[in-house]
Amino acid sequence: MSQSAAFSSLPLSPEILKNLDSLGYTRMTPVQAQSLPLMLAGTDVIAQGKTGSGKTAAFGLGILASTAVRQFSVQALVLCPTRELADQVAAEIRRLARATPNIKVLTLCGGTPLGPQVGSLEKGVHIVVGTPGRVEDHLERETLNLSHVRTLVLDEADRMLQMGFEDSLEAILKQVPAERQTLLLSATYPDKIQNIARRIMKSPEMIVVDEKHDDETIEQHFYRIPDGQQRLNALQLLLLKHKPESALVFCAMRQDVRDVAAKLKDNGFSVLPLHGELDQRDRDQTLVQFSNKSAMVLVATDVAARGLDIDSLDVVVNYHMARDLEVHVHRVGRTGRAGGSGLAWSFYDGRDNAKIEQIQQAINRPIRSEKLPPPDLLKEPVPRAQMITIQIEGGKKQKLRPGDILGALTGENGIEGAQVGKIKIFDNRTYVAVTRDAIKAALKKLSSDKLKGRSYRVRSI
Repeated sequence: MSQSAAFSSLPLSPEILKNLDSLGYTRMTPVQAQSLPLMLAGTDVIAQGKTGSGKTAAFGLGILASTAVRQFSVQALVLCPTRELADQVAAEIRRLARATPNIKVLTLCGGTPLGPQVGSLEKGVHIVVGTPGRVEDHLERETLNLSHVRTLVLDEADRMLQMGFEDSLEAILKQVPAERQTLLLSATYPDKIQNIARRIMKSPEMIVVDEKHDDETIEQHFYRIPDGQQRLNALQLLLLKHKPESALVFCAMRQDVRDVAAKLKDNGFSVLPLHGELDQRDRDQTLVQFSNKSAMVLVATDVAARGLDIDSLDVVVNYHMARDLEVHVHRVGRTGRAGGSGLAWSFYDGRDNAKIEQIQQAINRPIRSEKLPPPDLLKEPVPRAQMITIQIEGGKKQKLRPGDILGALTGENGIEGAQVGKIKIFDNRTYVAVTRDAIKAALKKLSSDKLKGRSYRVRSI
């Protein structure tokens, strides 16, 4: 089907088509042209595309086409990571349903009272749009019945997992019929999403409207620099020029990690060291802060970085060259994942000639030392990390869930859902990232409000 095909080419009711025309929806976006025929046919679909690509209208029309208006039961469940997104999705579905009388769409999100939501559910609802935490609350209270769901939508699935909703998703999936259509929408497609898709979907069709990552999207740059201060200056110059949100710097030895991290910190960089002498709690906290964008630079050894679960990195830096080609390829492959592009900067000297020769053969091009940015850049202000991590002295053993944290932060007089980043819950401790401009309000909200009837100590780290 043409990527500029008209909606009228689809098997939609005259009422829906007339309403689409009144909304100014005449021709489909690429993601709609590729996914809607499959959705209308009942096929499971994975759609990968950026915000604004038209995914919401696509699955909204798919849901409306299969909804039996006279059957007052929940026939479609749309899960979103934040209340703001759930409100937007519900509003879009209501707009698409204007010409279809008596379609009931309900949002179930935290930060609002349960009572009115229970009342609406008792009257009968066709489509529920909600956040995983609040949907799970209703399932536990037995105020929500999902046994008639025909379509399950996971919208912004990557962000839902980033925010820590994996356990809630598992609980919800247990109460949705196995015989259903599943639609998964995501801006990126990391390993965790792939694993979930394999487990919960039936022969899904993959729709990708943005350029996918391949080896060509990793730009490798090489700089011949001796060890010592010149190498540190080179790293700082490149960080100041490119201003990456996340950079993973590989050093050869533990002491190198400590030295490089300490010097970068002294010069104003948001940096954390990761090495084998950290205890598990400190290691967990370091990885949380780096993965949630509260620290821009992580300096590590290969051993310490093994098993890192980080979806996307802007830059990988070989401060010291890897011991062999396989390790080099593994290091560099950590950037440019999930459909994005990435940079790899490698520093080498005369001792690395054999390694450089191997890499030249592997990438099939000659390696020449590139010119560094001008030294004047060292006088420039150092960019700050976009997020700050809040630590809450309570976790899984206190039965805290991501939905509780998100609901508390975004409730009355709270901050916006878009200002909340990743939420990571351990046994007795919880970490939540918030944007730098929201830190004061977030700390005040968590300090003054109770979580599940209890007050917890909170602090920024």
